[in-house]
Amino acid sequence: MQTEFAFELPRGYVDGEGRVHRQGVMRLATAMDEIAPLRDMRVRANEAYLAVVLLARVVTRLGDLERVTPQVIEGLFAADMAYLQDFYRRINEVGTNEIAVTCPHCGASFSQEIVPLGE
Repeated sequence: MQTEFAFELPRGYVDGEGRVHRQGVMRLATAMDEIAPLRDMRVRANEAYLAVVLLARVVTRLGDLERVTPQVIEGLFAADMAYLQDFYRRINEVGTNEIAVTCPHCGASFSQEIVPLGE
């Protein structure tokens, strides 16, 4: 069973040196991934921070960053944060790895499978 899925952020994370990181990997979440953030003091102080801590746990790679931390997730553009939340929901809750896409050249709409890493 594949548990990791590649993604590409719409805008990308810009690090302190100005490099843009768009390619990444997200793994399927475990029950502990959803429980552990509830113990985090930042989440207790602000429920909205739950998404930040959760994504930092399941995004295993982003560009050539050494680690994906809550601070990295905090630094994402809003469009990238929304993309990752939707991606998380799609692979963990919906149970499908297909997305609706539109061809940029001809405008045709179709479904496209998100291919698991390594396939």
